[in-house]
Amino acid sequence: MKNAFWAAIIPLLSLCSCQQEPALADHEIACRWADLTLHITKYTPANSPTYASRCLGYVGLVMYEAVVPGFPEYRSLSGQLNGLDSLPQPEPGKAYDWRLSLNAAQAVILKQLYQQTADSNKVMIDSLEAAIFDNLSVRLSDSVDAEASIAFGRAVANRLFEWSLNDGGHRGYLRNFDKKLELPRRPGSWAPPLFAQSFSHHPLHPHWGKNRTFLPANAKVPDPEMIPYDTTASSPYYQQFLAVYNKERELTQEEKEIAIWWGDDPEVTFTPPGHSYHIARLVVLAKKPDLIKSAETFARTGMAVADAFINCWKWKYQFFTERPNTFIPRYIDKHWESFWPDPPFPAFPSGHAIQASAAATVLTALYGPDFEFTDTVHLGRERDEVRKVEFKQRSFSSFQAVAQETAMSRFYGGIHIPHDNAVGLEKGAVIGDNVNGLKWKGIDALQE
Repeated sequence: MKNAFWAAIIPLLSLCSCQQEPALADHEIACRWADLTLHITKYTPANSPTYASRCLGYVGLVMYEAVVPGFPEYRSLSGQLNGLDSLPQPEPGKAYDWRLSLNAAQAVILKQLYQQTADSNKVMIDSLEAAIFDNLSVRLSDSVDAEASIAFGRAVANRLFEWSLNDGGHRGYLRNFDKKLELPRRPGSWAPPLFAQSFSHHPLHPHWGKNRTFLPANAKVPDPEMIPYDTTASSPYYQQFLAVYNKERELTQEEKEIAIWWGDDPEVTFTPPGHSYHIARLVVLAKKPDLIKSAETFARTGMAVADAFINCWKWKYQFFTERPNTFIPRYIDKHWESFWPDPPFPAFPSGHAIQASAAATVLTALYGPDFEFTDTVHLGRERDEVRKVEFKQRSFSSFQAVAQETAMSRFYGGIHIPHDNAVGLEKGAVIGDNVNGLKWKGIDALQE
């Protein structure tokens, strides 16, 4: 932990020597904050994919709303999101530097959302804010009101944090597991597995699906259909689990590498939604968009994965379906274990698939269907000795290819049947399309 802390903080603190450092480009400022957001997501105790997705939604939205008044062709999302009917406005006649606003806003919202994080992480937030301010301040024009710029960013962050307090997920890490929850006992229902990622025999965040979505449209996504329970060998239900069983027996080395690369265990990584936010960061670094499009990229990605998890968790506890680790030993092979351990919640649909598809949908809308990149985020991790697999980088030519591989990784891991993944990919695309459908730009800009 100590080594990871200093490895992350030294490059950030080096910004303080602003006279020797080159001026930060707009997209670099956004990415510095994305870097730190992911660091805090990874190194904050009791985090979960559900809570991380929520935080990424607010962090991305705050980034966008802190700068959008400076770009007349773009629109604020106030009035378009669930219950968000007002936001602070810039003072007329004052000259704002929107980079300062973004910088101040990110510092405020990160500390508010991650109140439970270590003091060392809070120091990193303050240090990055100061370092970016120092880098920008020596290059500001005389007309810029730096104090007003910072105050506006902080006001936006405070208003959006206030809005977050009644969404159902505030400080969700304090109630990860509901020990009083009575589990359904119908055939095919989820049961706590013996081979699991978590010691808890209680499912994670069973009430998360009741949370307020960012978008009204994402609260109205139609329910999916689950294949009817049937233990007959010729039934579609049985055949789904048989496919998992057969695949586990013939996994290639690359398929094993895919399974562990996308595992993103919250105990040791920045979680699956964090992985999607990381990919958004890679895009911004590669494409070098201006300030508003950089912020829009993180806002779309953050809200897409947040709403994907709310819907996914609603359906997980509505259907409460079992995983292969309970069905296969009972009906196919009593000695069978999945390649990857079970997470502590029901199966249908796949959380990996739905959030990856939502992220791919918004990134494709912003940057097009073709984007070649290599994901190296897990390079350097120790070899998985249990599964005898190295962490090897993954290369892609499109965002949709990332979503497909993310979904397949859960099939290779033996913790999801194909139907879980197919529905996750389908519903994630709907959720992402709804995010894309917001009025991000004014009428004139849309007609260009």
